[in-house]
Amino acid sequence: MNLAKLGLTALNTAQARLTTTSHNINNYDTAGYTRQETLISTAGASSSGTGFFGRGVAVETVRRAYSSFLNSQLVNNESKGALLAAYGGQISQINNVLADRTVGIGPSIQSFFDGVNAVASNPADPASRQELLGRTQTVVTQFNELGHFLDQQRGEINSQIDNSVISINAHLSRISQLNQQIVQAKGVNPNHEPNDLLDQRDYEISQLNQIVNVNVVEQDNQVSISVGNGQQLLTQNKIYPLTTGPSAENPKNTVVYATVPVGRQGEVVKVELDETKITGGSLGGLLKYRRESLEVEQREVGQLATAFALSMNEANAKGLDLKGEPGQAFFNVPAPIATANSQNVGNVNLTASFQSDAAGKIQASDYAIYFDGNNYTVTRESDNHIIHTGTTLDGVAVDGMQLKMEGGVPSAGDRWALSAVAHSPVQISVAMTSADQIAAADAEGGVANGNNALDMAKLQSNKVLGGTKTFNESFSQIVNRVGVQAQQNEFMIASQNALTKQSYSSQQALSGVNLNEEYIKLEAAQEMFLAASRIIEVSSVLMDTILSLK
Repeated sequence: MNLAKLGLTALNTAQARLTTTSHNINNYDTAGYTRQETLISTAGASSSGTGFFGRGVAVETVRRAYSSFLNSQLVNNESKGALLAAYGGQISQINNVLADRTVGIGPSIQSFFDGVNAVASNPADPASRQELLGRTQTVVTQFNELGHFLDQQRGEINSQIDNSVISINAHLSRISQLNQQIVQAKGVNPNHEPNDLLDQRDYEISQLNQIVNVNVVEQDNQVSISVGNGQQLLTQNKIYPLTTGPSAENPKNTVVYATVPVGRQGEVVKVELDETKITGGSLGGLLKYRRESLEVEQREVGQLATAFALSMNEANAKGLDLKGEPGQAFFNVPAPIATANSQNVGNVNLTASFQSDAAGKIQASDYAIYFDGNNYTVTRESDNHIIHTGTTLDGVAVDGMQLKMEGGVPSAGDRWALSAVAHSPVQISVAMTSADQIAAADAEGGVANGNNALDMAKLQSNKVLGGTKTFNESFSQIVNRVGVQAQQNEFMIASQNALTKQSYSSQQALSGVNLNEEYIKLEAAQEMFLAASRIIEVSSVLMDTILSLK
């Protein structure tokens, strides 16, 4: 092995190190980039009569400073953090709305009953009556405003779900393209890894995980991706995109549909994903908030609005107004809604109405109704309690509601969602058109007495809601629960951020580019390059000396 060849191996190695180090420096702040290092080894030795003489140095490959464990740990923590951030962004909004206890539903109910007491004290006073009618409108306005805010949140979440699915599909498309590029690169150079392409694919997967937590399996240089309970989104080079649309059960909710292949001709069907299986990323946070907070709040506020309105209607009906006429309703209360599942085959028209004593019976719950071909089953979803099983729903009583079937023929598998109160805060309104219609008097004392108004005032302290809570207790419970949820989420975000920061530090300690270290490597590679050049120069001088000998 001559000196020139020895120098050339060193020169090539130095050049490789300079290239890799320069590449690291150029990409030290590139998102998703993993530090690369040049692996070298001795080129071996040649045997001679005087021993084994080295053949120099050889470049084996360029590899990433990569740990799948550290990378997965960081990606999972980022996915959890994205879920908490999305949930927190929503819960903080409603918490801010409810936090001021000097305005809103609670104070307006208190003001309403103060007005009732004023009318009870002076039932013939038109000013007191008019003041109570104004406060009645204030209560309705407060319920309507909170109801509209919650509906707006639902609409915002629906929009964000649409955007999330668009982003998910975009990431899947890029990952699929990178799969193909990696396979092609490995085909051209099977003994080495296409590090930058692998970084790009890992980065796309990490970004995808911040939207929704996915399962990744690598085989034959390609990754397959699934979500939830194993629904495939990407199988090597085949994408099964997600879509969105109204829920078959509740059309107000936008839900995520998976594309599922059927048969051998490439046909696909849409299947609604079980959102409880989506446990990470911003999409998981939005669905979790809608399921565990928003819909609970809507039902509880709806229960409060409905119970309050129905109890006042019932109480006013027991008295006489200023003209001696029986009391009419204080409030217009929307009837319960039974929504047929969009996939029903049968055409039964199911309706529901409130019973006369519904105020104390209605629950903060929706109800699932199912027909198995013989019997109907009504289940209260808040506690999964089966309320009714039978061959008909006509005339069946369900927590203060009465069901009615109007024509049509059912089919086995048909479903309905019965919503008693969720829409009440938005649709409740004042029924009275004149302050004279307030039935302050009872039947025995004449129209000028306030006995019935006194009975109405007692409703403020009665345990009307389910026999366990007053109106103010119910609203305070809603406010407190939201506040606790917001606070707990803040604690969880702080804890998760600490875990993510720790994971990031561990991952960067191995995979991140440290400019100070790269500068040192750059100088070392430069010195090696100069030394190798000197070897070649010495070899040339020696060769010239030999050739000049006579």
